[in-house]
Amino acid sequence: MADTTTLTDTAPEPAEQGRGLLSRLYTGTGAFDIIGRRRLWYIVTGVLVAVSLLSILVRGFTLGIDFEGGTRVQFPAADGVETSQVEQIYTDTLGADPVAVQTVGTGAGATIQIRSETLDAGQASSLQTALFDAFAPQNSAGESTPDAVTFTDVSETWGSQITEKALIALAVFLVLVSVYIAIRYERDMAIAGITALFFDILVTAGVYSLVGFEVTPATVIGLLTILGFSLYDSVVVFDKVEENTRGILHLNRRTYAEQANLAVNQTLMRSINTTVISVLPVLALMVIAVWLLGVGTLKDLALVQLVGIVVGAYSSIFFATPLVVSLKERWGPVAAHTRKVHAKRAEAAERRAAAGAGDAAPVSVRKDQVGSDGPRGGARSGTDGPRAGARGGADGPRAGARGGADGPRAGARSGTDGPRAGARPTGKRAKKRR
Repeated sequence: MADTTTLTDTAPEPAEQGRGLLSRLYTGTGAFDIIGRRRLWYIVTGVLVAVSLLSILVRGFTLGIDFEGGTRVQFPAADGVETSQVEQIYTDTLGADPVAVQTVGTGAGATIQIRSETLDAGQASSLQTALFDAFAPQNSAGESTPDAVTFTDVSETWGSQITEKALIALAVFLVLVSVYIAIRYERDMAIAGITALFFDILVTAGVYSLVGFEVTPATVIGLLTILGFSLYDSVVVFDKVEENTRGILHLNRRTYAEQANLAVNQTLMRSINTTVISVLPVLALMVIAVWLLGVGTLKDLALVQLVGIVVGAYSSIFFATPLVVSLKERWGPVAAHTRKVHAKRAEAAERRAAAGAGDAAPVSVRKDQVGSDGPRGGARSGTDGPRAGARGGADGPRAGARGGADGPRAGARSGTDGPRAGARPTGKRAKKRR
């Protein structure tokens, strides 16, 4: 069957113009060309990955005591206590520098936390006495006592076990997710979804390495949580892409990339709303953890969730879906369909250009519209053409019909010798007419 696709079927619909940013976000009519500019997003993604890898290789991670083992010393912070003073007392007492000293919380709930290598009983007793003599911390009852300085020991064996279990949990999560996506979606979407998850893990880890966040078991829990969020966001976009591209190979109006871009626009506002709604309680958790309660575990959990939610929203919109389109257009029926649509558009553009050139050409004047001797010359100038007598009243076959001479219908009008001369009503017909 011949292809009867019209010009309008092969031309892409233009994006809406003249509307505000929020209006275009809410309408989701494809005004943002995200897929068409996927090379730009690939460059941004590559820069993020390169910076994260460089930070991990050069700076490494600040592992918490739960992973490396050691001793955590904690006591209530009196007014005016500085971390530099605590470090100096620790160094003077034990002859070595602590791993880290930080103030957690504010106001009456502020505490000083010292993280160090594993201390024996004698070192712990000496440090407790030195800290009490210098700062006189108070316990929960408001009494100044050496017991206000507490010690928590974590063995290296236990820390290595925690690390191993965290890695196993992460691997199991990735395997289950890979199986689900491979069953639920087609191959290219599964590849893009898993690649986006690894991107989220790498960039989140890179941010922790870059700013020096302490990696704790709460960090691992938060990482698994944000991977679930990222997967959810990618699945929402993939569902819309699958819906928009269903039967696309039988149509010639849009390409797979254009339908995928429409899907991203239609889910863009939903992704933004989900991200904002998810970030707000995380920010509230950070405020409560850092400034009010001084709980380090909540702080670590909030930090990884904040970083992961933002990175996951970026990957689902600007990386996962463009990657699906790139994989589809590289080979297979989608690639052939894309070439076919572009070819039809090029053909339609050539037809429009040819039609425009034809309309702009000057009108040529033919000789038979002007001259005297042409086949139509007598018809317009009254000369010897075959129709000359018809208009000039000469010897043409219709001359008598108009001039009242010997034509066959002459008597019909003048009452003479024509065949219809006696045909006028007389006698009974005349009386009836009267």
